[in-house]
Amino acid sequence: MRKRIFRGASVALLTLSLPAIGWSLSDSTDVKAAIAKDTTVVETSVAAEPVSAEALFNKHISEIYYSADLDASGLDYGVFKKAVTGYYNLKNSSLVSSAKEVISIVDFTRASTKKRLWIVDLASKKVLFNTLVAHGQGSGDNYATSFSNLANSHQSSLGFYITSNTYFGKHGLSLKLNGMDNGYNTNALNRAVVVHGAEYVSQSFINQHGRLGRSHGCPALPVELTPAIIDAIKGGTTLFINGPATKTYASAFLDEKLAVDSFNKNEAQLNAGL
Repeated sequence: MRKRIFRGASVALLTLSLPAIGWSLSDSTDVKAAIAKDTTVVETSVAAEPVSAEALFNKHISEIYYSADLDASGLDYGVFKKAVTGYYNLKNSSLVSSAKEVISIVDFTRASTKKRLWIVDLASKKVLFNTLVAHGQGSGDNYATSFSNLANSHQSSLGFYITSNTYFGKHGLSLKLNGMDNGYNTNALNRAVVVHGAEYVSQSFINQHGRLGRSHGCPALPVELTPAIIDAIKGGTTLFINGPATKTYASAFLDEKLAVDSFNKNEAQLNAGL
């Protein structure tokens, strides 16, 4: 009995002495160690509030964005979040490959003289490519300001695409695209809007003309990078083409709630080893 009273008194004296010597119980591991050694007190902690599924989704996007230094390369966070949101919604619908966690993003709010194509590996959180990309002749000069889903418009089309198979055409190795947004890009195959290389997509062309050359609506690439880029994105990966906020664009694939559910479902399967 005396031993318990003495031990309790020791704790009380130690606790009372903390303000006098300027220690903080919550900040000093030495004080905690001293109390644990001198007593049998068991510390209890208040359980943290559960993190919401939406917060986990946003954290995931932020981690990729900053790990891949996408901010330093000029990709707007809001555009990246749109692309990732669409990717998870397409994945939930089994429309994209499960073998490649790769997304391609074209931001046509940037001038053609800027690198405005990013290809990101979501699994490794790395940028695979960041380079120039052309827009259509009918969309504008240095900036793309007009967009269409119509044949012979020679304009670029906004929205989400799924990459398909390759072929050799007049521009050499090319990659077919399936437009997924009704009214915005679903005529891509009929219009022969494909990924291909072009000599007019180069810094030398910019130096001579003050802008890139323009396509008939295709996201044309630098010739020297085309084979490697096509190899990285072919076979069912997501491509998102973003345009100016002044242009009307709406997509079912931008439903963030569905994307959050898809992301958490995917994480649960990974954790379960499925």
